[in-house]
Amino acid sequence: MVYENILKGKFLARPNRFIAHVETEEGVEVCHVKNTGRCRELLIPGCTVWLSGSDNPARKTRYDLIGVEKETSQGILPVNMDSQAPNRVFGEWAAAGGLGFVPKLLRPEVRYGDSRFDFYWEHGEERGFWEVKGVTLEENGVARFPDAPTLRGVKHLEELARAKEAGYRAGVCFVVQMPGMKWVEPNDATHPQFGEALRRAAAAGVEVRAVECRVTPESLNICGTVPVLL
Repeated sequence: MVYENILKGKFLARPNRFIAHVETEEGVEVCHVKNTGRCRELLIPGCTVWLSGSDNPARKTRYDLIGVEKETSQGILPVNMDSQAPNRVFGEWAAAGGLGFVPKLLRPEVRYGDSRFDFYWEHGEERGFWEVKGVTLEENGVARFPDAPTLRGVKHLEELARAKEAGYRAGVCFVVQMPGMKWVEPNDATHPQFGEALRRAAAAGVEVRAVECRVTPESLNICGTVPVLL
């Protein structure tokens, strides 16, 4: 996926989870943050961020904050922060054969039971669901999910296990919105219930995958797989 009207800036503050103040060559901009998560390890005052501009006159803010340059012991790590991006890039990747086949049907946002899964697919006689989780938390080269407790995420895993029991194929894919991670693992320290639910789902036959992305200020694309350690 590609962004337009990219502008570089310096992060100043985040008064609430929806907006950020960013210093740019055009002055200080009030930007929409396209990730309502905590992101405390990413949005540090003075860090470099990337904005995507819109010409829509009905918008309250001109720019969306979509990316950040995180300083690590290994150098600068580009991180995409757009929480809508993982579903978009997963859809593009899956439609192009990333799952090992080109599905004859790939439909987003499909309800099953008490949940709405990100994708429903059909291929030959098989049919199934995928739930997509964007990952932006990095610690020492390891990607972890979630960065905050997610009861909704636990519910999705339990529903995927029920779908698998009902005869569907079911999977969860962690889309790592940064390159070069050693592996992905559940963040048991932050939300042990999610890690437990993920391990139960895997034991029940739910596929657990992770993919990494090539990140630039202008684009995000899946470029490979990453091991998942449960």
